[in-house]
Amino acid sequence: MTLPAKNRLDQIVEKLRDTDHRITPQRMEILKALVNNPRHPTADEIYATVKETFPMISLATVYKTVNLLVDMGEVIEIDRGHGKAHYDALRPRAHPHLVCMDCDEVVDVDMNGIAELYDQVEEITSYEVLSHRLDFFGLCPQCQKE
Repeated sequence: MTLPAKNRLDQIVEKLRDTDHRITPQRMEILKALVNNPRHPTADEIYATVKETFPMISLATVYKTVNLLVDMGEVIEIDRGHGKAHYDALRPRAHPHLVCMDCDEVVDVDMNGIAELYDQVEEITSYEVLSHRLDFFGLCPQCQKE
């Protein structure tokens, strides 16, 4: 279940404070750009959003903040290996995504049976599964029309 953006923002801010990270105005805008965009923005998209409020912000500041959040487990990085990773702050736990091969849109896919899949993989392999990555690739409805 996805938390509303306000609750998610509060959770991330609390975790940053608990781990002695500063909450600067620029960092808050980066967080808002992440949690208020359910479309899994790229760093460039986050930068463009934040730059409207803080014109002097650098792309490096955006990357540092996003990477910190990824390292803290508060953001998932969805990297297709082409240099433009997307970020998901609303659902920071592993879950399936659908990626458009044309426009690069990334959307969440709610599926039943993921927990059972973990159990089955653990049973077959004797591994302890800690996470997963399950991405589906195709063409979104808009790109199919074009």
